[in-house]
Amino acid sequence: MLVASTALSLIAPIAAQASDFNIEDINSYSRSKSSSKKQRKKFNSKLFDVVTSNENIKSSEKVTPQFEAGAFSETTTMDGKAIFYVGSVDTDDDTYTGEVIANYTYQMNVNTTFSGDDNLYVRLKSGNADNWSDIKTKHNTYLSAAAGKSDNFSVDKIWYSTPVGDNTTFWIGPKIENYYMHATTPSIYKGVLKAFTLGGNAAAYGASTSPGAGLSYNFDNGIALSTNFTSQSGNTSTGMLTDEALTSWATQIGYTQPQYSVSAIVNMKYNNWEDSYFKTDLGSDRSFNDEGSVNIGLRGWWRPEETGTIVPSISLGYDTSETDRDTDDSTDAYFVGLNWQDAFTPDDRIGIAFGQPQAREGDPVDPFLYEIFYDYKVNDSVTVTPAIFGGTANDGSGGNSDMTGYVLNTTFKF
Repeated sequence: MLVASTALSLIAPIAAQASDFNIEDINSYSRSKSSSKKQRKKFNSKLFDVVTSNENIKSSEKVTPQFEAGAFSETTTMDGKAIFYVGSVDTDDDTYTGEVIANYTYQMNVNTTFSGDDNLYVRLKSGNADNWSDIKTKHNTYLSAAAGKSDNFSVDKIWYSTPVGDNTTFWIGPKIENYYMHATTPSIYKGVLKAFTLGGNAAAYGASTSPGAGLSYNFDNGIALSTNFTSQSGNTSTGMLTDEALTSWATQIGYTQPQYSVSAIVNMKYNNWEDSYFKTDLGSDRSFNDEGSVNIGLRGWWRPEETGTIVPSISLGYDTSETDRDTDDSTDAYFVGLNWQDAFTPDDRIGIAFGQPQAREGDPVDPFLYEIFYDYKVNDSVTVTPAIFGGTANDGSGGNSDMTGYVLNTTFKF
């Protein structure tokens, strides 16, 4: 309650200025069917509501929100998490020398439906992990849990999705990434490093939070198609889908059954679009000359029928990228991820992943990145995750670029 009240107090001044905000209209909406996802906490009469004034509010007046019961729409749900992470990184080039670093991420997910099938999603986020992300392009040390927000609490993601008929879904939003609009899940590996998300966060699946839109179609036999775009220039005077816009247009086809899935993606990137994760120095230092690149990604995963055995789930990924230039500056990357579920206790998880960052011909050495972790659930709301990760010349320079890192994540879900 204290966490929710604190977060809502940040939002309340905005709500308090909406003098014509019609609570009754929102309350008239209802869900036509229950979600298959885990039920989230509702804003309801047992929580709180922001009471707004019907009078004009002068800019010089200080507004103090009041909280009463029963006014928030029951079609709005919320869940959230706070993550504490303590760790260190040691690099041979002395970028980091093993200092202990402590940071946090705080996140709230707010979902609202207006018809029972559609959804307006807003992710609010804060964190101070800028020091972990400073060297992400060189050593791939960016943690999946990290948020480099400089302690600012802001809207991190926002989009609207709705079904169109029985098999089609449409997305649109001012802050969305391509992979939220894919019809097929590329990987079921859940790890620690950002580089190992999506079956290898390299050229094909590398994205950026930007304005975008997309469509997906799911056939009844397990085949799914999706196409979507995001544009880093979409919120500027350059605009979306122009000749000058930095645009990522991704089209994916996949086939999924309960135990396995395979998929392929073609991601066309235009006008010097660059990726941030899982790459070497040369892999990212490609002069596009305001041109673009063709990025192809292959993904597959398999899981056993039963957990708690010595057989892990397996996720695989391979990316290749080629620019529009005549010179040979193509890159490739691969990923292997293994998860053992219910290994020692119910709901725990062991993870091992390794791979080659997006590398380019001419890299002095073959780069390599790995991680090993253990997830232990203290209870339904608290998970502790110790991990070790590292790389062998994973920036591809061949110099003193080896890296070793340690981190302990503690996740509180509410």
